[in-house]
Amino acid sequence: MSSLEKSGPLLPGGTVGVLGGGQLGRMLTIVARRMGYRVVSWVGGPDHGPAGMADVVIEEPFDSESGLHQFLEEADVATVEFENIPRDLLERVAEAIPLHPGAEAIAVCQHREREKAFLSLNEFPCAPFWIVDSAGTLAEALAQLPANGGILKTAEFGYDGKGQLPVTSDMDAAETWEKFDAPRAVLEEKIDLGGELSVLVVRDQRGALVTYDPVENFHRDHILDISIVPARLDSAILEQGREIAVGIAEALDYVGILAVEFFLSADGTLLVNEMAPRPHNSGHHTIDACETSQFEQQLRAIAGLPIGSPRLHSPTVMLNLLGDVWVDNDQCPDWSGILQIPGAALHLYGKHEARRARKMGHITFTAPTQGEALAGHKKGRALLGIPEFE
Repeated sequence: MSSLEKSGPLLPGGTVGVLGGGQLGRMLTIVARRMGYRVVSWVGGPDHGPAGMADVVIEEPFDSESGLHQFLEEADVATVEFENIPRDLLERVAEAIPLHPGAEAIAVCQHREREKAFLSLNEFPCAPFWIVDSAGTLAEALAQLPANGGILKTAEFGYDGKGQLPVTSDMDAAETWEKFDAPRAVLEEKIDLGGELSVLVVRDQRGALVTYDPVENFHRDHILDISIVPARLDSAILEQGREIAVGIAEALDYVGILAVEFFLSADGTLLVNEMAPRPHNSGHHTIDACETSQFEQQLRAIAGLPIGSPRLHSPTVMLNLLGDVWVDNDQCPDWSGILQIPGAALHLYGKHEARRARKMGHITFTAPTQGEALAGHKKGRALLGIPEFE
């Protein structure tokens, strides 16, 4: 019996608990407050701005008993906006109140070794990989690498290219392992990329699912630069991506919104790169370009409400705004030119300090045609001095 069948949906007036204090929690909070819910955000340390919109902000570390007590006293249901929450905390929260997605699903997605094991066990396609826990096992894995090499990735706490090291078969294993300085890692074969895409899938407490239109992604320095929807890729590839994302959500018995990121190899093979058990950077366009945003879907799913339509009503390009835009200008950018572009929607995350490579906001460019959306995006990045994407 599902938690929904046991207790019924959480209606407006209830309190949603959010574990994490970044921009994804902020955008969920905006939707929750619009729909009449309270929000308690446990940020695990000093709030740097995004969580400030919540009704209650808990700044205690995630191993704090008083923090846990306050969170459980305030929240009726819980979710995460950041997957790297300690697993034991997830399990303790889930013992007390409904947690969606569940602790096991989050634990799979937060740890590359568990993630790869899950994909392999369930026969979802991914790049060839080896588990590394010593210089010896690294040496064995390096010896099996093809000529194009591989990427050594920390098993935990990696995102936006952090905790990654390109490697080749002729590298000294002992020296490389010492330099990498991690207890466990995953070595993945490097893929000759033909493209990157992501699929967002929403699954409710009864098992009903919807998927958004697949998103075509471009990264710069390992951080998402732009997302283009509809994706300009072969329809058979896009349908395969949807099917894999749905299969993953069902295998995880997932509740909430799940982002599945894919590599498309140069020979046309679709491979799962990683999963995110929460709203995703590549889904930000849904706020302005879809009938129901990814954040409203997250709220609906965890509250036990019917999930909404994911229909795309406008072609769109989402441009990430990193702290470089602020740092390079020595001040807050002048948004006047951006706001004069038809269909441009500016979203800032309320962070107190801009740093290079820090996600500070995004701009969505919607238009009647994809060509117009791309042209608006091109004008916007030129106004802000953001290098052209390749």
